[in-house]
Amino acid sequence: MEAVLEQVEQLPALLAVSRSALVRDWDSLTLDRALEWARYFQHLHDRFRTRPRLREALGRRLRRGQPSPPLGFPHLGRCPQLLGLALLENRALPPAACRRLLHSLLQPPGAEAGAEPRSLALLARRKAAARLLALPRGPPRPPQGMEPQLRAEAQLLLSRLREEGQEAEPAAGRLRWLPGALEQLPQPRAFEVVAAALLLLGQGSGAERAGGAGQDGSSPDRNQATGTGDGHIAGPLLSWLLGKPERFSAFCLFLPGSLLASLAGHYSQLSKPYLDLLTGWGSHLLYDPLQGRWVKSCLDEAELSWEELRERFSCLCRGSVLLKGQTQATLKRLKAQDGDFKVCGLSVWTDLLMELEEYLRKEAEH
Repeated sequence: MEAVLEQVEQLPALLAVSRSALVRDWDSLTLDRALEWARYFQHLHDRFRTRPRLREALGRRLRRGQPSPPLGFPHLGRCPQLLGLALLENRALPPAACRRLLHSLLQPPGAEAGAEPRSLALLARRKAAARLLALPRGPPRPPQGMEPQLRAEAQLLLSRLREEGQEAEPAAGRLRWLPGALEQLPQPRAFEVVAAALLLLGQGSGAERAGGAGQDGSSPDRNQATGTGDGHIAGPLLSWLLGKPERFSAFCLFLPGSLLASLAGHYSQLSKPYLDLLTGWGSHLLYDPLQGRWVKSCLDEAELSWEELRERFSCLCRGSVLLKGQTQATLKRLKAQDGDFKVCGLSVWTDLLMELEEYLRKEAEH
């Protein structure tokens, strides 16, 4: 036991070195030894946490000669995290050792060899690593305005789904963890992560087909992005979104019209439900002759104002040729169902179609 106490006494020195300039001489082998010591201390914590006398002895040895606040027995259980965080924040750590450290955070030893290789523990570790990596050393340059942390979370989710797609088990059994993982997030954040993941998938598949794109930059099968390549990855995300009408409605209310139009252009599974949702919201608008405009008939039913509804349809008409045609065809069908009037104020769909056609005409002239 004395040998164990002497080893534990070295923990403060290990953490102090990890924060110092001495790590500039560390190579990958030295880093591995430090991580092994951290895991050993964690093992001691797990082994002795139910034995009060030994816990107290280890705690006293940790506190010996330390400045305030000293380390205590609970710190042994968090030793890999404490060491990893100290090294990530230390700019003196050489690039090779830093890469080795990141690999150990993203794929800890034995992470896939346990009894539950598809548990959420690995995803949680990767998410924690993503949050640490979201603190860049230089000015961030997020592509197309996507914040680094959101992009990292979306990429980690896609990576996990790709891993599942390579396994031989039925899809229903593989992806039981997905709804639970997404629903543990606050709903707005879950919507952002899913939308970012779908957008990254759609952009990737569009880039792969760039050689066959038309003159307008669109591909004949652009809105069928889920049909090839990463379709097995997008499918579970789309199923989660469309599985509950109230969830899909909240998703469409939360995200901007430009992003929803982009997603509808990439995924045909989303375009019709989204148009149906807009149709339902528009049907709750009434024309107020005193104000000379369309207003909400009931605050509990009309989710979007006239201006918001017009902006959503405008975004769809600025999308791909196929999406634009689908949107215009929907508005023309709704206009015909209302009597095919050509006078403002009688049908919300007539007014929407007239304004959008005028907008598109001016766009074409310019």
